[in-house]
Amino acid sequence: MIKKLSILIGILGAASPLAAQPAKRIEFNRDIRPILSEYCYNCHGPAKSTRKGDLRLDTKDGAMTVIAPGKLKGSLLYQRITSLDVRERMPPAKTGKKLNERQIELVKRWIEQGAPWQEHWAFIAPKRPDLPYVKNAKWVRNPIDRFILARLEKEGITPSPEADPRTLIRRVTQDLTGLPPTVKEVDDFVTAWDAAGTKREQVWGGVVDRLLNSPRYGERMVLEWLDAARYSDTNGYQTDGTRAMWPWRDWVINALNKNMPFDQFTIEQIAGDMLPKPTISQKIATGFHRNHMLNGEGGRIAEESRVDYVVDRVDTTGAVWLGLTVGCGRCHDHKYDPISQKEYYQLFAYWNSIAEVGGVDRRNGTGAPILELPTPEQQEKIAKIEKNIRDRQSSFSAREKVLLADLTASGKKLPDKKSPEYSRLLARHPRFKDLQKLKTALDAERKKLAAAKNGILITMIMEERKDPRETFILERGIYNKYGARVQAGIPKVFPPIPKDAPNNRLGLAKWLVSKENPLTARVTVNRLWQQYFGIGLVKTSEDFGVQGELPSHPELLDWLAVEFMAPTSPRRKPGDEENPTLARGAGWNMKHIHRLIVTSATYRQSSKVTPVMIERDPDNRLLAHSPRLRHSPFQLRDQALALSGLLVEKIGGPPVRPYQPPGLWEDFSFNQIKYVQDKGDKLYRRSLYTFWRRSIGPPNMFDTPNRQVCTVRQARTNTPLHALILMNDVTFVEASRVWAERLMKDHKTPETRLAFAWRQATARPPTATEQKVLLAGYQRVLKQYQADPKAAEKLVSMGESPRDKTLDVAEHAALAAMANMILNLDEVITKE
Repeated sequence: MIKKLSILIGILGAASPLAAQPAKRIEFNRDIRPILSEYCYNCHGPAKSTRKGDLRLDTKDGAMTVIAPGKLKGSLLYQRITSLDVRERMPPAKTGKKLNERQIELVKRWIEQGAPWQEHWAFIAPKRPDLPYVKNAKWVRNPIDRFILARLEKEGITPSPEADPRTLIRRVTQDLTGLPPTVKEVDDFVTAWDAAGTKREQVWGGVVDRLLNSPRYGERMVLEWLDAARYSDTNGYQTDGTRAMWPWRDWVINALNKNMPFDQFTIEQIAGDMLPKPTISQKIATGFHRNHMLNGEGGRIAEESRVDYVVDRVDTTGAVWLGLTVGCGRCHDHKYDPISQKEYYQLFAYWNSIAEVGGVDRRNGTGAPILELPTPEQQEKIAKIEKNIRDRQSSFSAREKVLLADLTASGKKLPDKKSPEYSRLLARHPRFKDLQKLKTALDAERKKLAAAKNGILITMIMEERKDPRETFILERGIYNKYGARVQAGIPKVFPPIPKDAPNNRLGLAKWLVSKENPLTARVTVNRLWQQYFGIGLVKTSEDFGVQGELPSHPELLDWLAVEFMAPTSPRRKPGDEENPTLARGAGWNMKHIHRLIVTSATYRQSSKVTPVMIERDPDNRLLAHSPRLRHSPFQLRDQALALSGLLVEKIGGPPVRPYQPPGLWEDFSFNQIKYVQDKGDKLYRRSLYTFWRRSIGPPNMFDTPNRQVCTVRQARTNTPLHALILMNDVTFVEASRVWAERLMKDHKTPETRLAFAWRQATARPPTATEQKVLLAGYQRVLKQYQADPKAAEKLVSMGESPRDKTLDVAEHAALAAMANMILNLDEVITKE
């Protein structure tokens, strides 16, 4: 009987979803808030307009009216979610939502444990946590590793061994510059690594510092910021007119390369025009919030467009700096986060007094306010013309004065200057022809001035109106449905604007990067982490609100956030004062965070995965190994150009138009916009400089957002289109044949040519088997091209770069085909 009873108890225990788990403490933020947010907040959350029964479950005071800590029978919340009466059970059946047994059990245990409440973690300012204890301290390279290893040890998982040096140098070079390392850079590093012994950390640190100080660093790191800023070379909408916002793009690259502190980086982009005596550079920086779409459609209402632009700025600021979906507040109170519609329009007020009217100048595709950026040559030319105008105006005025004196010498009164009589009177005067010549010369100079100014680069910036606009709540978000008047202000859930800051756009910028702000530092370091590992510590990098995911490593996120903001004392040695990768005294050092990440043991792990890892952590959230990630389309194109030697390394300047399949622009614009391909070096610039049309982006930039709105988390897909582009796009085919030409000139035999190409692309020599396969493949396609010289000629003629016609066409084509195959290797298109 006792045995049967024991079995029965075991069965009953197994039936309970959490019974087999140890009775760990329930955490409100981790276990309970996600349940309430998913099932309850829609009717019992922050949104007053949709709240039922005047019950709030998103605040402690509200929730405790239906919860009796420690008492299930006295907790109406528990009674309603477990009720068998469909009329009483919550959520209502009509919502289609129902808590499962595990969720009900969590709520039950939480109440039994006293229903301890926590405020939403992201709305509490981060504090530097203590570094956790770890058993395997030898594995640790910097504080990041303690947090990662502590979690792995808790889960009983061993981190992966360090990747081999060739994989490491390729990984970090691609991550920090977006380009592959050269064979020499790989060989030099491997030699130094092998000889370093116990000083390998210094060798690795030296490589990292070299890459962080490379001008290519800024070109790589700008990519995510362009997506966040919705940067484009056109306005969007149906007409999709051209604009010139590339001076702002170049400002960002320069700021990143100089390691501008992130607080200054933020302030100059949001309110650079409001700083004391703003420089041209600071005005250009404000282009961040002029990157939005501009509506130049006929029949559009200018004020409606202007309101849309302000809304875009509010929503983008919320996503980029706060990691919140504030846009819900345009039409109603946020249903999940504590941001009311009134508070949304208080944020709106900070942006509502930009000196814009919602129109577009069709001559240059811009909308005021604008900034003219003449070149030194243009300035000199304009200055000369303006001097000529002043001189001619002076001569004209003097002659006119003499002529008028003659006409009035007898005391005769002259008719009105605008009247025909006045013109006839002047025309009869003997000196009129001389005056007319001066007027003609003056008009000619004025036309020259207009023509000279017409060629000046114009970019859009931010600038405040002299008379601020009043701001009203817009009912249902409609531009002309005014509700209550509001003043600029910060949502109550956050600390107020710093006392020493004005309550305007500049004050808002300073508030965003104040240390009291709980979100900006966390959101920023999370995106930096996302760049390296594919997923942020908070997976939903666009949403740190209650609907977002919890951090996988909350203590690490807070440690990085505090480290990012705080002044640091890095290692010092002679020459360090000039090294921008070291932490600045003011904090907010972006290169410091990048360096911490790539020098960690966590980053340097092998990407090889074991069955145990797949079973225990299929998404690699615990980071027991380095992730394998497909390179971005920017990196893939730039890699092909770099390996071939075609890459033009000029930094900045106007966008370029490289190869593109014919007819794309025409089809999307109803034949209104023609694509005119560039020539020469412009075909081989880095991909970030490619002209970006909002209605249809570059076709070889797969997976990239269209930049119509802010994007802070890019999707990754794997479709046949990717392979088709890599194999057939003119850029990749031309790169393959130019690469093959270089290999033929630099190496004497097919074996050495193929082996060197493999080393260039993978950072390692081919194995004996790989070399055998490469040679067999080459010999096979060589026979094909020897039998079909026209096909060989067609392949080696792809693209506009000249080819060496003295080379054997069949050999050249065969090697080009193998080079293209290497560019398509999984190992080459992937970060190992």
